[in-house]
Amino acid sequence: MNSTNHDQTVFVIDDDPDVRDSLQWLLESVGLTVRTFEDAMAFFENYRPGDSGCLVMDVRMPGMSGINAQKKLPEYRIDLPVIMISAHGNVDMAVTALTQGALTFIEKPFDDQVLIDHVHNALTLDRERHQKQRSQSQIQQRYDSLTRREKQVLALIVQGMSNQEAADDLGINRKTVEGHRAHMMTKMTVDSLAELVQIAIALGIVEGYTG
Repeated sequence: MNSTNHDQTVFVIDDDPDVRDSLQWLLESVGLTVRTFEDAMAFFENYRPGDSGCLVMDVRMPGMSGINAQKKLPEYRIDLPVIMISAHGNVDMAVTALTQGALTFIEKPFDDQVLIDHVHNALTLDRERHQKQRSQSQIQQRYDSLTRREKQVLALIVQGMSNQEAADDLGINRKTVEGHRAHMMTKMTVDSLAELVQIAIALGIVEGYTG
């Protein structure tokens, strides 16, 4: 089993039980965890917020179509990469699905390896997104731990001010700024101004360099 996928699930939504069983067997044969649903509402009712993985969904289903289900994903706070499949695909369907954010649109019958490759790509994208969110959350927590004065010093330093210039701006002495700066750098777990600038960009405190 691919150890990078053990905490991820491939959610399959298709009204055809034979297709569901076939997809489950195929994906489990390469070590993936699979959950199948006969319609979108069953998936919405059973999805747990924060679950990692991807969604393989048929376009045409009784009741709620795959296209309409895709539109509703944000309402249920579901942010998973989507792979659309269809035995009755057409250009309009494909364009709609892709415009709404689907990674790809695959027509049945499809080559097993093609689907497996797309699923692995979707899982990789989802894993990277979760890692980025965790990193962003950690950065925000570190920033929130700063005192008001440390945040002020950070904002001035990443704008290119020297310790003396920051001291003059804040109306305090340089030694005090140096102390706040040292504490701020420790709390933010950075060793250089370059690292601090990158974090400030991630937090939206300063804009990224252009040119």
